[in-house]
Amino acid sequence: MINDGLIHKEEFHLALFRNSKKENLFADRVFDLFDVKQNGVIDFGEFVRSLSVFHPNTPQEEKIDFAFKLYDLRHTGFIEREEVEQMLNALLTESDMRLSDEVITLILDKTFSEADMNGDGKIDREEWNKFVLRNPSLMKNMTLPYLKDITSSFPSFIFNSEIED
Repeated sequence: MINDGLIHKEEFHLALFRNSKKENLFADRVFDLFDVKQNGVIDFGEFVRSLSVFHPNTPQEEKIDFAFKLYDLRHTGFIEREEVEQMLNALLTESDMRLSDEVITLILDKTFSEADMNGDGKIDREEWNKFVLRNPSLMKNMTLPYLKDITSSFPSFIFNSEIED
């Protein structure tokens, strides 16, 4: 740990998994999205602003947009089948769950048959929005109820924290 007031990726992993050496695609993606300045560390302002997407009062559109960025691993503006497969495998590994390749293929097939409305093999933002609205359970992990308690005690904390360049 480095005592510099910043959150480094290893510290982020340590806080989430009690292991800074463990690879985790999901944690890496969240870290990358929180690292707004893209400088390899998260400062306090970035952390507070990014965490606010998980607040119960944050508009659903912001949560949907964050989730889209989470799955858009290659930053193409689309979610591709390989990206969903990577995230699914990472989440299963982290949960110590095993599914056969056939079951994973079925999940991917079903996801893309429902989400990829124009059949081009990728999910764009509009398709993602419609898919999530039809499947609201996809967003259940995008709200951390205890953040409401924090903002009740410190009302200006989340919404008035600015990120400076």
